[in-house]
Amino acid sequence: MKLLKKFGLTLLAAASFQTQAASVWKVTSGANTLYIGGTIHLLTPQDYPLPKEYEQAYQAANKIVFETNMDTISQPGFKQKMQEALSYSDGTTIDEILSADTFSSLKAYLDSRQIPITAVQNLKPSALAISLSLIELKYLGFTSEGVDQFYAQKAQKDQKAQGWLEEPETQIDVLKDLQEQDNNAVINYALDDIKDMQKTMTDLRESWRKGDVETMAKIELEDFQTDYPDIYHSLLVKRNNLWIPQIENMLNDDNVEFIMVGAMHLAGPDSLLKKLKASGYQVTRL
Repeated sequence: MKLLKKFGLTLLAAASFQTQAASVWKVTSGANTLYIGGTIHLLTPQDYPLPKEYEQAYQAANKIVFETNMDTISQPGFKQKMQEALSYSDGTTIDEILSADTFSSLKAYLDSRQIPITAVQNLKPSALAISLSLIELKYLGFTSEGVDQFYAQKAQKDQKAQGWLEEPETQIDVLKDLQEQDNNAVINYALDDIKDMQKTMTDLRESWRKGDVETMAKIELEDFQTDYPDIYHSLLVKRNNLWIPQIENMLNDDNVEFIMVGAMHLAGPDSLLKKLKASGYQVTRL
């Protein structure tokens, strides 16, 4: 998705960028410090090891904060709850929801990936859009755990405190918000993304590893904000606004947190970094 692709990456070899700055920032308020890292939620095996700045921030922190509770979202019960919320339970199928043209484009894409329409026909448009991007990312080789899952497992092993910015149920609500959008627009947006996904992911991952948020915003957000303003607001702006007060509270406690959020939350005019700078905090890239 830009839906999931706000979690983007590329097919370039990781070693080419190991000496360059990464998407990790230090935020200070007086004597208090925290770190913010942009995460990619799905990676290729070639993306490891991660840039050294992630490990620097992890070691400096005594609490790791994710977008949501990483343990809960991996549980079968939560996955089932999400599946139920994002699927039609009354026999409705996607061909009854979409226009003939949009459904034809959807069917053509699935045929090209040898996936029967019956495999996704009961999904609501927001869930289907995510599924389409996942299908394409896996087709392109993105089969490894992402930055957040990697560090969630590491923090558990190291017995390091963990926290999160929004409850897992909020993630379901975000997707429900997308159900308020035009169904055809959501699916067409995902299908348009897929057409150039390989090049986009290559460019995006390079900018992510460099910590080049301006390029990330240009790649991912400019057209997104213009063409789909409601989706942009639901996925990024609304959530960033809810997270900022929590981050400011962290800058007033004695912990040193390492906050990990999808990289697109750190790019563009409505980013967490811009909001923190505007509030007078010192923000520097590692």
